[in-house]
Amino acid sequence: MNATTSPLSPLDLLTPLLVPGRRFMLGLVGAPGAGKSTVAQALCDALPGRAVVVPMDGFHLANSELLRMGRRDRKGAADTFDSAGYVALLGRLRQRPAGQVVYAPDFRRELDEAVAGAIAVPDECELVITEGNYLLLDDGHWAGVRQQLDAVWYVDIDAKLRRERLVARHMRFGRSEAAARDWVLRTDEPNALLVEATRPRADVVLR
Repeated sequence: MNATTSPLSPLDLLTPLLVPGRRFMLGLVGAPGAGKSTVAQALCDALPGRAVVVPMDGFHLANSELLRMGRRDRKGAADTFDSAGYVALLGRLRQRPAGQVVYAPDFRRELDEAVAGAIAVPDECELVITEGNYLLLDDGHWAGVRQQLDAVWYVDIDAKLRRERLVARHMRFGRSEAAARDWVLRTDEPNALLVEATRPRADVVLR
């Protein structure tokens, strides 16, 4: 399977896929710093009252648990998330239980922690957009993500720009420039290589 690069805007791509009365589950995947959350929020804002963004990052394991496991310095790697919990939530969202609000966790960068029950998804929501790095991994619990989604789009970007965005993000949340660049090199880039290998499994590539 080879993903095709679309000349259309994300909104123009999405609009024909939405059917009144049916919930559409859209995944946005890409390497760290690719702009997934920006695209997701833009789509949500363009469809007021119809869409909700549920980020994969809400399933980061707590820092205390990562310390216990010896993985705190690798936070963001595929094995530092509750992947089984993420798949289970996507299943509930896909089932769209009548008359129920499904609550999802969010990730707060200012806290560097996930916050439970922060995102409400009412049953009338037509579009659930989930974004994250590992939506197309095919091992472990991550392999169950794709079957819960109607489409997965890969968000692509120039690698140099993506790395500079990551450095700026880490500095914005308290790291020095040297520490930010070190984290990008040691932690973000190995994750990026893993994510980039999943690109051919996407339905569409957005640039």
